[in-house]
Amino acid sequence: MLRMMNRRHFLHLSLLGGTASQLAAAEHLSQSVTFLGVDKFQQVVARALAENWAALPMGARVAQFGQALRGTKYVAWTLEIDDQIESPSVNFNGLDCWTFFEIALGLARMVARRQGSYAPSDLLRQIEWTRYRGGKCRGQYLDRIHYLDEWFTDNAARGNIRNVTRDVGPVVRLTGRSNDEMSLNPKLYRYLRANPSLVPALAQIEKKLERVPFDFIAKAQVAACEPRIQSGDIIGIVTNRQHVFCSHVGLALRTGDGVCRFMHASATYKKVVVDKTIHEYLNTFKSHAGIIVGRPRDV
Repeated sequence: MLRMMNRRHFLHLSLLGGTASQLAAAEHLSQSVTFLGVDKFQQVVARALAENWAALPMGARVAQFGQALRGTKYVAWTLEIDDQIESPSVNFNGLDCWTFFEIALGLARMVARRQGSYAPSDLLRQIEWTRYRGGKCRGQYLDRIHYLDEWFTDNAARGNIRNVTRDVGPVVRLTGRSNDEMSLNPKLYRYLRANPSLVPALAQIEKKLERVPFDFIAKAQVAACEPRIQSGDIIGIVTNRQHVFCSHVGLALRTGDGVCRFMHASATYKKVVVDKTIHEYLNTFKSHAGIIVGRPRDV
């Protein structure tokens, strides 16, 4: 059944002129599990088609989809959907910080491939392309990119974003920090609880990430840098906490009052909100050390 489904997706994309990297749509679980909130998806896409959001520049398009998700309730652990099988997934009924920015980006990429209509599989294909290492999910938990620093590196290497952190402001290098939060706390993660044999391999991935130079804009410099941040930029929040580099993520939104605000799925407000300016948001939390900035690139 899965082979037949993927073959239909392959033929569908071929007719649309899809590239080789986008032809592989790996749906290893039923959409009744992997795609929740179809009605909301259809509403958002209908509005995007009616208002021709595909014509917007990429950053403005990402920000527009982000705003369309405002008010969606905050729900943690929405990616932990099975004990064994990993599959691209979307949940419009509840978002965490990662799935919020990821779905806004996926929708913006999806509508760039102009079609008369869009199905859940079209968005799942985009999610697979950015969520998984090298853009491919083979049904394994460790196919997924679990740390935001690796997400930036992997997606920048494949041309999905540009890491513009150095262009936006002066950077400092993070040193003396381990990046092993997940392997130290496997019981917090459903897949790792069910499959403890995955932990050593995850620890090896974490060790590789620790060797990649990580530069960020320190909190004290962010206010001066905000004029160079654009709507739709992906803002990774760098933390002072041990064992992880980034603790949160959202999108930049330049509003009518001329300032650059932080739009995110907030555990504090329990929903997707347009929050304070980025530097004001950072100053609200002592644990926040600064930011990294990724600029989405068009399809």
